[in-house]
Amino acid sequence: MIKKYKQEAIERNLNIYFIATADKEYNIKKETIVDANPTCNCYSVAKAFTVTAIGLLYDKGLLTPKTFLKDVLKKYYKEDMDSKWLKVTIHDLLLHKVGFGCGLLDIDCDDASLYKSTDYLEIVLNTKLKYEPGTKYQYTDAAYYLLSRVVAEVAKKDLEDYLRPLLMEKMKFKELAWSKCPNGYSMGATGLYIRTEDMVKLGILYINGGVWKNERILSKEWIDLVLSNGYEFTPIKNGWYGKGGMRGQLLTFNIERGLVIGCHSFEKSIPYQIFVE
Repeated sequence: MIKKYKQEAIERNLNIYFIATADKEYNIKKETIVDANPTCNCYSVAKAFTVTAIGLLYDKGLLTPKTFLKDVLKKYYKEDMDSKWLKVTIHDLLLHKVGFGCGLLDIDCDDASLYKSTDYLEIVLNTKLKYEPGTKYQYTDAAYYLLSRVVAEVAKKDLEDYLRPLLMEKMKFKELAWSKCPNGYSMGATGLYIRTEDMVKLGILYINGGVWKNERILSKEWIDLVLSNGYEFTPIKNGWYGKGGMRGQLLTFNIERGLVIGCHSFEKSIPYQIFVE
């Protein structure tokens, strides 16, 4: 199967570095198409890992999608801030329905050295919301930076430090790193550097209903919430769910087929159809 995907990418002249496949029995195969450094930026595929961290907190009963952001980050709220921030929930953040009128905090495209402050949380919370929370979709990295700060506040440790022992170490990831804001918090939305053969392990966790090699890491309840609500993993077709990232990063899986596919690349985008049948 992976040879077929590799050949398809070559025939389409796609600048894919690595492609990996996995099944529910933990069989992982990787092919190199264009030589590159082995550890790559997942860009927005990182958001799926942040969703998983929120799920771990959900399973511990520490928050739910209905939890208000103000109840977690209340010490950072100011009296003169936009009152719409009082209505924002974790669900709104997960779905990019905070109320923003445009993208914000995209460090992959912005010159972050030009931001007015090195306090990214202050930048975001000082932004006036154009729409009522929960009513308007606006994809933005700011929503997932806020989720990173939610994890840090609830778990009492940074997002990367929280996930590493509970997820990456149990799944035997190799090297990894997560881009941080100037105050030392993982960006949450982007900047997760991992290997392709490790990225697909998250897909294995989801097709196995939250179980990794006989150990439950996530509840089936959270998996169902993610897939039914479209918390980053969204339906594609024929039972496939996927999450893409800038410059052609991709993680997709099919529960019925027990198959996961992931790739790192440098392209404008990678068409799902070359993998999804």
